Amino acid sequence: MADPQSNPVGMSEYMDFITRRGFLSGSAAFAAMSLLAACGGAPQTQQGDAAPAAAPAAQGGGHAFPFGKPLKAAFSNAGLGATWCAQGKQAAEAWGKWMGVEVTWFDGALSIDAQRKAIDDMAAQADNWDFVAIQAFGIDTLVEPVKAIIAKGKPVIQMDTTISKDDIGITTFLEPDNIYMGSVVTEALINKIGGSGAVIMTQGALGHTGAQGRAAGFKQAVEKYPDITVLAEDPADWDVNKVAQLWEDYLVKFPSGQIAGGMFHNDDMALAAYNVIKNAGRDQEIALVGVDAMPEALNAVADGRLLASVRNPSCRIHWGALVIGAMAATGMQDIPKYILTDGPVVTPKNAPGQLFMQQQFLM
Repeated sequence: MADPQSNPVGMSEYMDFITRRGFLSGSAAFAAMSLLAACGGAPQTQQGDAAPAAAPAAQGGGHAFPFGKPLKAAFSNAGLGATWCAQGKQAAEAWGKWMGVEVTWFDGALSIDAQRKAIDDMAAQADNWDFVAIQAFGIDTLVEPVKAIIAKGKPVIQMDTTISKDDIGITTFLEPDNIYMGSVVTEALINKIGGSGAVIMTQGALGHTGAQGRAAGFKQAVEKYPDITVLAEDPADWDVNKVAQLWEDYLVKFPSGQIAGGMFHNDDMALAAYNVIKNAGRDQEIALVGVDAMPEALNAVADGRLLASVRNPSCRIHWGALVIGAMAATGMQDIPKYILTDGPVVTPKNAPGQLFMQQQFLM
């Protein structure tokens, strides 16, 4: 991420100036902050530890918090072993610092069981939170503890994936169009290989609604091309080690010339497969595409390791959850139940801008 010392004026300086003068309060914070470029590092915390909130009011009598008072929030995403989730944590903690929200993190650890335990712990401490934001590793795996949090009157913001197939009282859902993301990179892959050939889709976690949408987008694109053969659709659960094992096996099962391309539900998995393919000397014959457009994927598209990626805006989703959660916790009504958070396909023209926006925790 960007080094805050390399920028002459950072978001922390903006926020100090603004909050000292009481310019931001309540929903006005959202409108103002969406226009500011953010620069600065995020505090690093372990599961259950809080990232301290900025406290301008405490530092100088009468100075306003952006939402009128300091707030506390609990966050969890699928697992910090995924770079998308780690970036989201950085964004939420940075925005929490700037917006006067103390963020406590509960790591999903890329495991249904581990995240369930983490959310059970979160629910047991529900009285401590003003609001909660969760990206579920699997649908319907967290319903009971989330219901318990909602029963305490706490707003729950759903990030990226569905917590429950039923309406359990979620405040809002910030989600990209996963079908679009899956289809647009698959179309790029098919066009690259000339509309015919054998491809492999490496899925995320099968119970993850984002992965389900990306798989649907892949199939939607493939159905248009009768000369495309799908060799495998195995899940790797977002785990790069599982990806490496799968692709080592594929390269043995399907000798040179038998795999034209691979579509991956995130960039981490695509890059892990690239390393295996490169080591086998087959990187010139297999084109790869991913989803998320993380910084390393932007570099990989530029240098040819990946053919394409599309941005799933981790920063926007996480800071959006923080700001909207704070708005809900301080009385805002009529928040839409669904908020689309799409990002663009990576191109040489827009890649530098995408990288900049990620470095500032904006997209």
